Amino acid sequence: MRAAPVPELMLEPAFDPNRDAGSGRDSLGLGRVAGQGLDVRHGTILTLEDISVSFDGFKALRDLNLYIGVGELRCIIGPNGAGKTTLMDVITGKTRPDTGKAWFGETLDLTRLSEVEIAQAGIGRKFQKPTVFEALSVFENLELAQKTDKSVWASLRAKLTGEQKDRIDEVLAVIRLDASRNRPAGLLSHGQKQFLEIGMLLMQDPQLLLLDEPVAGMTDAETEFTAELFKSLAGQHSLMVVEHDMGFVGSIADHVTVLHQGHVLAEGSLADVQANEQVIEVYLGR
Repeated sequence: MRAAPVPELMLEPAFDPNRDAGSGRDSLGLGRVAGQGLDVRHGTILTLEDISVSFDGFKALRDLNLYIGVGELRCIIGPNGAGKTTLMDVITGKTRPDTGKAWFGETLDLTRLSEVEIAQAGIGRKFQKPTVFEALSVFENLELAQKTDKSVWASLRAKLTGEQKDRIDEVLAVIRLDASRNRPAGLLSHGQKQFLEIGMLLMQDPQLLLLDEPVAGMTDAETEFTAELFKSLAGQHSLMVVEHDMGFVGSIADHVTVLHQGHVLAEGSLADVQANEQVIEVYLGR
């Protein structure tokens, strides 16, 4: 059994309220929730401008521009090597861009924050392979994921408040694991582990969720529920979904971004990008 990494204690985000709103950041839809403490006055929660990243001379991202609106559900598609993983790495602080700007809301410069600070600021990331604490119950996994200033084991020993219990119950209902609340996470199906990890992210109240191939390995029923779940979360949260399953993408996305060789090749509805001649040539292979 592979042990899941113990989450680090989060640091306070480095807000800079004195920074003026930059140019070139247009309003791209208004979500219902602005996010606690996050300045989204222009309706854009994520702004990437002229982002370039190189690895030993290889250009993983090239002058990439991307804008995600508050409450938006955006799908990112593209062939292997298009730069999708590097894009997520830049947003979460794992990789620093060589050039360009990355803003969360209007005031948080992601290039100046650590991975921990970015997570605390409200960006949650789910990798393709679920990582849960398999020896702990579903309920305990969600309990552990709550924002806290306690250590891991102190968190498990501490008595939950009524509000904390209600929040866990709410998330259990959202991810449809209420009946499995006392079940060890290691006994869950692959899809259920995916749902649990999404629930663990939700316990941290993220404003932007980054989801990497969330339906890989799922059954048809699990994939259908994932689509319902994401659509229900949009508006309350902003979601950026990297996915290869075009059927799934078509079922959830109003707006799709196509990456190719590290830059944005096309954007629009799935029907629009599928009809784009450049996309057909480099991505669909027709």
